[in-house]
Amino acid sequence: MTIDKLNLRDLEEREIVTGEHCLACTAGSGSSCQGTLADENTCCEAAVKEDKKQAVKEYYGKVFKTQKDLKTSACCSIQAFPEPVKSIIKNIEPEILDRFYGCGSPIPPLLEGCNVLDLGSGTGRDVYIASALAGEHGFVTGVDMTDEQLEIARKHKNAQMKRFGFKRCNADFKKGYIEDLKECGIKDDSQDVVISNYVINLSPDKKSVFSEIFRVLKPGGELYFSDVFADRRIPEDIKNDHVLYGECLSGAMYIEDFRRMLRELRCLDYRVMSKRNINIEDSEVAAKTGNIVFYSMTIRAFKLYDTEDLCEDFGQAAYYQGTIPHYPHHFQLDDHHLFIAHKPMLVCGNTASMVSNTRFGKHFKILGDRKVHYGSFVCGSAAQKAGNGDAPSGGSCC
Repeated sequence: MTIDKLNLRDLEEREIVTGEHCLACTAGSGSSCQGTLADENTCCEAAVKEDKKQAVKEYYGKVFKTQKDLKTSACCSIQAFPEPVKSIIKNIEPEILDRFYGCGSPIPPLLEGCNVLDLGSGTGRDVYIASALAGEHGFVTGVDMTDEQLEIARKHKNAQMKRFGFKRCNADFKKGYIEDLKECGIKDDSQDVVISNYVINLSPDKKSVFSEIFRVLKPGGELYFSDVFADRRIPEDIKNDHVLYGECLSGAMYIEDFRRMLRELRCLDYRVMSKRNINIEDSEVAAKTGNIVFYSMTIRAFKLYDTEDLCEDFGQAAYYQGTIPHYPHHFQLDDHHLFIAHKPMLVCGNTASMVSNTRFGKHFKILGDRKVHYGSFVCGSAAQKAGNGDAPSGGSCC
């Protein structure tokens, strides 16, 4: 397949030349190794990661022109756009929409006045949606490493602010890597919400990505993202297939490794908003991926320090007051917690914290505290349910 004179096979067949030290680490190249004889595995690992970054840049900067160029539907969420988002999308410049890669909608409610960070913002669709929801008292920052995508996002900035009726610009785009947000000037504890739309799977260093996310989130802040997950660890030969990497399959996270990464960052419970199996219809792709089951999932997690690895019962109930804009009748925390307005619901300690120690807190009343423990909460743990072949519903509460 050739697009704009660039053959996709060229991406598949790239080789990484290694010796006593990687060619990528030659003195004067700007790399941290500076040509010194370092540990071969460490040095070559850095070169592999850099090679993948360059492949992604090329794929999304030169190969990928519209969503029609994708071979699979891996990067499409099952979630429909929320009503507030539907009206905003009609106000987005057509070029931004046409060249935007993600097709999910990882936009949580209640963004008014928030600082929002979009990882892998591409042409800026989600940045502009979030900026409309955050209002002039909020601010949205997009981070991307691809010049071609950033050019589109930036050139429409003034026009988008005018469309939204804003007197001041509340959006900006920074070139950089999501593994190193500090280099982009994103400070500790500065963001209320971090979003990402099928991008984290493309990172060759996911541990650094999640570490950076929880560094920049404020206490009580939220990570809300859509991405591709797998029911097992991806074999090395598939990991190194650049076309499958660009299709969001090679970098898919094994769901249990994702849970472990969050656990290392003291995030012991995450919640699933939606999930679906990804059907691989392209015969060449299916032949390469074999029996691996891929999932498209939208997940939320909070920077909270009082959650536990299992759901625990403290006799608490949560009462939604029906005051979140656009959600007067109910509020969905995850795929199994739908709070009906003015109706108390028994909840575990983790859920109580998620709706009280976050930006949702002023919209909920919590009945009870953690002084008395009544044992485990009846909803159990995701680990206990993971053996049924389906993607688990969360890191703790299922």
